Amino acid sequence: MITVKLHKDFDKQLAKLPEQRRKKAIAAIEKFVDDQFDVQLRNHALTGEWTGFRSISAGGDLRLHLEMTDDDTIAHFVAVGSHSQLYK
Repeated sequence: MITVKLHKDFDKQLAKLPEQRRKKAIAAIEKFVDDQFDVQLRNHALTGEWTGFRSISAGGDLRLHLEMTDDDTIAHFVAVGSHSQLYK
């Protein structure tokens, strides 16, 4: 079972999203907990400044970045936003 933790910056970014995008992000987290490799999430490892983190899709251009810790049992979500917001 995966435990989800939200970084304070993630909470702030999530709160700033329009309601529909916020709902999509929450739905993506719920889907991730059920099956972290669900094909719709497009779960993949990141490189560059995000090396060590993973990214999942919440549909469209909305991405959620996370770090798996404690033998991959804790998903620590650290950032949410569009592709251009996260990859400046």
